[in-house]
Amino acid sequence: MVTIHETELKEAILLGIEKAREQGRPFLVSEVQKVGTLEALSFFDSGRTDFFGERFYWRDPDGGFSIAGLGIAAQLSSDLGNGRFSYIGRSWNELIQGGIVVNPFKQAGLGPVMFGGFSFDPLKQKTTLWSKYPDALFHIPRFMVTVAGGAAFLTTNVVCTKHDGVSLFNKVARERESLLRNFAAPTNVEVPHLDEIEEIGAGEWKETVTEAVKQLQEGPLKKVVLARELRLHFNKEVESGPILRKLEQEQKTSFIFSFESGGDSFIGASPERLIKKRGHTVRSACLAGSIPRGKNAEEDTLLGNLLLSDEKNLEEHQYVVDMIRDAMEETCERVDIPDRPQLMKVRDIQHLFTPVEGIAKDSASLLDMVEKLHPTPALGGLPKEAAVEKIRELETLDRGFYAAPIGWMDYAGNGEFAVAIRSGLIQGKEASLFAGCGVVVNSDAESEYLETRLKFRPMLSALGGIKE
Repeated sequence: MVTIHETELKEAILLGIEKAREQGRPFLVSEVQKVGTLEALSFFDSGRTDFFGERFYWRDPDGGFSIAGLGIAAQLSSDLGNGRFSYIGRSWNELIQGGIVVNPFKQAGLGPVMFGGFSFDPLKQKTTLWSKYPDALFHIPRFMVTVAGGAAFLTTNVVCTKHDGVSLFNKVARERESLLRNFAAPTNVEVPHLDEIEEIGAGEWKETVTEAVKQLQEGPLKKVVLARELRLHFNKEVESGPILRKLEQEQKTSFIFSFESGGDSFIGASPERLIKKRGHTVRSACLAGSIPRGKNAEEDTLLGNLLLSDEKNLEEHQYVVDMIRDAMEETCERVDIPDRPQLMKVRDIQHLFTPVEGIAKDSASLLDMVEKLHPTPALGGLPKEAAVEKIRELETLDRGFYAAPIGWMDYAGNGEFAVAIRSGLIQGKEASLFAGCGVVVNSDAESEYLETRLKFRPMLSALGGIKE
C-alpha cells in the first residue's frame, strides 16, 4: 500500500477556497507526491469501474515515460471550426493562471497536465460515430500517475470554488485513499472473441482512389490521403486495459495511448511523433512511405533497401520533410534535418523516417506548433489546405480524432503529441479501426487497398483479429 501525506494538500485546498472567495473565480490546486513503484497502466486498470469513461493513458516509444489519469477535475473543449487550438491554449492558461501547485520535482508531466486531442477536420460533416468527442477535447485528471526516470509520482488536481469548504478536502482525501488502498496488479482479462470483421465500403473506397488519381493528373494537387474503416463485432464488451497491454508487447517502438470520453475509448499505437517540447528543445518526425517487414532478416533487409530506393515513396516522404521544415522554421530559432531518410522498423511495417530537431522561439507554445504541423502531408496531402478540402469532398469516413494530434501538455509548457494513426475507437461490443494511404498521380487503387490492410494489422492483432 502507498503511504500518502495529506497535510500539504489540505493546506493548498483551503488556500484555493480562500482565493476563490476573494477573486470570485475557481482556482486550480495541484499537489505532487513521489509514490515509489506504481505502474501507470495498472493505475489505469484500477479505475475501470469507478472512473470508466474518464481515463487516459500514454506511454512513449522507449517505455521510459508513461502517464495515466483517472477522473476529470476540469475539462476543456471546443467545437469551433477555426481557432480551436488558440481557444484551448487560452482556456488552459486561464485555468493554471495563479493556480496553487505543490510540486518540488523537476520532471516534465507532473502537476497540472491536460491530455486529449483534436479532430482531423472540424469542417467535415459529423456522424454519430464520433459523437462523444468534440473537435477539441482535453481532460485535466483528478488523479494521475506519472512514471519517469524509473520513479512514480502521484498528482492530485482539485478545482476549488467560493462555495467549497473543508468537506472538499475530506472528499478528495477519501477518494484518493480508496483508490490507492484498492490498487492492485491488473486481473487477467482476456480480449473478447472477435465474431465479425466488416469492411465499410471497400469497393467504393477503391473507386474513390481511382477518381482521386484522375483529379491529381488534371489539377494542382500533388497528393491526397484517403482513409477507410473496418468495423469489428465482438461477443462481449471490449475493455481497454488488455488491449493496451498487448499493444505494449507488440508495438514497443510506438506511442501507446487511450483516451476515454462518455464511455467510448480512442486507442492506438502510433509510430509517428508530431511534436515533443522540453523547455526550448523540440523534436518532430517525418514519417511517410511504407513497406511490409520480411519473413526473415535477409528478406527484411531486401524490402528495406527497396523502400529506400522507391521513387514514389521517396517523393511522398520529401513532401513531408519540406512541409515540416517550413512549419518548424516559423516557430523555431534553428531547425536541423538530415539530408536522407532512414528506416523505422515496427512489428508489421517499416517506414521511411527522418528525425527533426529544433530550438523553439520564446513566443512559441507547444499548441502553436501542433496547429502549424497538423495535418502533415503524410495524413492530409499537399498543398495542405487544398488536400484537406479534397478529403472533405471525396472521403465518406468521419475521421474524428483519427490521423489528428493526440497527447499532453503540462503547466510549464512541456509536452508531446503524436499523430493518432494505427488506431481504433472502441464502443462497447464494437470497434472501428482506421487506416489510410497517400494517393499520388501514379497510385493504383488495388495497391493502396493492400497498403491499408497492412496498416490495420497492429490494431487487428491487439484485438484478436490476426492469429500468428
